[in-house]
Amino acid sequence: MARSSNHKVVPESKMALDILKYEIAAELGLPVGKNSMANVNEEFASELGSVPSSSVKEDYWGFISSRDSGAVGGQITKRLIQRAEEVLYTL
Repeated sequence: MARSSNHKVVPESKMALDILKYEIAAELGLPVGKNSMANVNEEFASELGSVPSSSVKEDYWGFISSRDSGAVGGQITKRLIQRAEEVLYTL
């Protein structure tokens, strides 16, 4: 039986981590998120002459290179460590 090790210690942190992830992706100029995929879908649909889907149900990172998504993860880690050090320094 395989176990997933991708469990958050504090499940409530998911939203904050997602905000940080998209903030960093935007700073790096990566087109991710529901809005960016909706724009891509509308563009392809208009070229094909079909009607675009009304919404994208989940974010899609499939067109982002491994190097770029790794850079996002690295920046998340860097910022979380920096914030933890700031908190520890003030104690």
